[in-house]
Amino acid sequence: MPQACLPPFRRPGLALCAVLAVVGPLSGAAAQSLVIATSSPPTALDPHFHNLMPNNALAAHVFDRLVHQDARQNPVPGLATAWTPVSDTVWQITLRQGVRFHDGTPFTAADVVASLARAPDVANSPGSFAQFLRGISAVDMIGEHMLRITTVTPNPLLPNDLSMIDIVQARFRNAPSEAFRNGEAMVGTGPFRYRAFTPGQEAVLARNPDYWGGAAPWQQVTLRVIPDDSARLAALAAGDVDVVEGVPSSQRAALEKRPGVGLWSTVSNRLIFLSFDTERQSTPFAAGPDGQPLQSNPLRDARVRKAISLSVDRGALAERLMEGSALPAGAVLAPGFFGVSQRMQPEPADAPTARALLAEAGYPKGFQLTLHGSNNRFPNDDKVLQAVAQMMTRSGIAAKVQTMPFSMLLSQGGAPNYAYSAMLLSFGANTGEASSSLRSLIATPDRATGMGAANRGRYSNPGFDALLRRALGTVEPEARRALLEQAGEMAMADHAIVPLLFQVNLWATRAGLSYEPRADEWTLAQFVLPRK
Repeated sequence: MPQACLPPFRRPGLALCAVLAVVGPLSGAAAQSLVIATSSPPTALDPHFHNLMPNNALAAHVFDRLVHQDARQNPVPGLATAWTPVSDTVWQITLRQGVRFHDGTPFTAADVVASLARAPDVANSPGSFAQFLRGISAVDMIGEHMLRITTVTPNPLLPNDLSMIDIVQARFRNAPSEAFRNGEAMVGTGPFRYRAFTPGQEAVLARNPDYWGGAAPWQQVTLRVIPDDSARLAALAAGDVDVVEGVPSSQRAALEKRPGVGLWSTVSNRLIFLSFDTERQSTPFAAGPDGQPLQSNPLRDARVRKAISLSVDRGALAERLMEGSALPAGAVLAPGFFGVSQRMQPEPADAPTARALLAEAGYPKGFQLTLHGSNNRFPNDDKVLQAVAQMMTRSGIAAKVQTMPFSMLLSQGGAPNYAYSAMLLSFGANTGEASSSLRSLIATPDRATGMGAANRGRYSNPGFDALLRRALGTVEPEARRALLEQAGEMAMADHAIVPLLFQVNLWATRAGLSYEPRADEWTLAQFVLPRK
């Protein structure tokens, strides 16, 4: 059985795991069905279409990857039982034998070759997986259960990158996303079989009794989308659902006092941050203090971005608004993750210095700025944005807020529209290493390589890019760590983004269940277990 809690970080006053109910085993009937209330709807069934947490979590029930990640995002065997570097640029991948897809078809190396070719090549992808495969120059079969992967340059992160690519059947190599949307291609090797999907409402899965990792305890699993925090908890109290993800911090104290509820939490790999339009010479949602258009984009000036950072009281956001269910952020990942410099600390709020920086940048009377963000993506997202706007206003930037559902924000705030000037966003480091966030959020966008795939402000710094490339090609772990730390420090010194908070992930379960909390936020039915 997985451990109940694996907290990676500790600080006084922050309990990262609480088990509030220990009861006897579930009855046979109850143990057959599981209903999970999720907070955000998947945007696609195609596991290669959009690199987004709700999509990835759903796919992890149906599909396997060559390399899996444990709760702390350490690589563990999946469909590959071993990955061995043969040289600086060649890896030998040993595949698991005896695995079958849900339709009975044997899993072979041909399925891996097809999947690695398909993942970076899906039409109209709003968040491509190409970044994880950018360095592969060849994938060669050596029999049905052995592969040789050659990279363009030394790539020590290949196992981490492979942990992001779901393996589909070779016959779906050229299948359009519609084939997954209608269920035809939803045939994986994972612990659950696909049964039905209603967009925006729920996905229904059935246990795969022949799963190579052992059959899950649940005959049927329903992943029910309930975006409203209160509604999710009400469903748990009414017995309509068994597990709730994204428990709001405002409800934590009450849940701790409620009999028959289990709480499970850990520090997340998710960063909540501000992203700025740093590319356009003029930007649509910034104006002078009198409301007149500005001739130049103030967000291109690092002094302005630093002023915004110094406007924010991160401690107040974490302790008061988030009620302790978040940590102040000064980097792209929390302390303890690989490649995060201990020298990067949250900037303290300093309104006088912020005003001085604005004056130095040519805005002695400040300016107006509209902040855009979601109202259903992560706990208190709209409240965080409102609080940040108030803090910025006190420093001289008259900030207004416009929130909307995350799907709408994403469709308008990314390529090719880039409709906004400043956005409150969040990002989970897929591989559990700083390189994941640095290359996605801060590297210069490049569709050919997949770099900058989530860089919605189109920030670009050639010096940073060069340093990151060196880090990504450095095999020796400590040398790579040092380069990643240096790259992170460079990005934070330039305020490429403004980190605000690290999320603390919190789940609630009904009596008789346990859950292994994950840094990646995924809610996976296979790790919900009856307590004995």
